[in-house]
Amino acid sequence: MIITICSSVDFSPKIIEIKAELEKSGHQVNIPYFTQKIIDGEVDYGEYMKSKETDGGDILLRKTQSMDMIKRYWNFIKNSEAILVLNLSKKGVDGYIGGSTLMEMGFAYGHDKKIYLYNSIPQRSERMHYVDEIIDMKPIVINGDLAKIV
Repeated sequence: MIITICSSVDFSPKIIEIKAELEKSGHQVNIPYFTQKIIDGEVDYGEYMKSKETDGGDILLRKTQSMDMIKRYWNFIKNSEAILVLNLSKKGVDGYIGGSTLMEMGFAYGHDKKIYLYNSIPQRSERMHYVDEIIDMKPIVINGDLAKIV
């Protein structure tokens, strides 16, 4: 199965771990652009995180690349059979799903792809006010069990 991992690049260590596990099970896996650069040794994860913190996000890093990262993921998702959303803890929110990941879930939903959530749907809060939209996409919650991806 071709699976696209949708996640904050902040979770790159976990993305890399899960990519390896999925590949051992015979899946082909697409991952975020900067996570691939971390694997390839072109970007240092610690420096990436430091830059995000000091620059108020990763938009400056994105602007240095010729790659349209939104369209890149549109195409990944269009050509995948499923997405896996790594919704880990971030910004004090368990099961965090950020703006880009929410868009990617929408791409998958629009392309009739399976949507797997690594953890439970997050609780509604000031930071997670789009829980209804997440529920509407009918994601399959796997609670960390990659064997549930079928």
